[in-house]
Amino acid sequence: MGEIDLIAGILHGYPQNPRYLLAILLDIQEQEKYLSKSAMHMTAEYLGVPDSRVYAVATFYSTLSLKKKGRVIVRVCMGTACHLRGSASALSEFERLLGIKNKGTTDDGKYTLETVNCVGACALAPVITTEQKTFTRVMPSGVADLLAGEELL
Repeated sequence: MGEIDLIAGILHGYPQNPRYLLAILLDIQEQEKYLSKSAMHMTAEYLGVPDSRVYAVATFYSTLSLKKKGRVIVRVCMGTACHLRGSASALSEFERLLGIKNKGTTDDGKYTLETVNCVGACALAPVITTEQKTFTRVMPSGVADLLAGEELL
């Protein structure tokens, strides 16, 4: 199924009402891992709103991305408890081992690295999450093991 067919399928799952804009964009991103220009344009046409309105929503919410993300999004919590217990060092180790910076994606499209403000698991800090898993008390020395064993997948 091509991108256009996939987007059309998502769009037709919603009434043609602008109040569904954010929900549509979230569904598109879940499938495509980002919001392409063509997806945003198709959404604008379907809802009968200007492209600029779709772009404004897409750039306002930090959970939405205009850049393609990796198959696995590694989120490093930078909340107070995690930060105090070494999440910045764990982030640096992820950056070093993956060869990318925060908000970057590996060349093979496998990983995207992001920071988040808090995941609400302060007693288990520092915390690393993916869409499927949560890793607690992650020290910089444990990052290589997470990547080598592909536990993040």
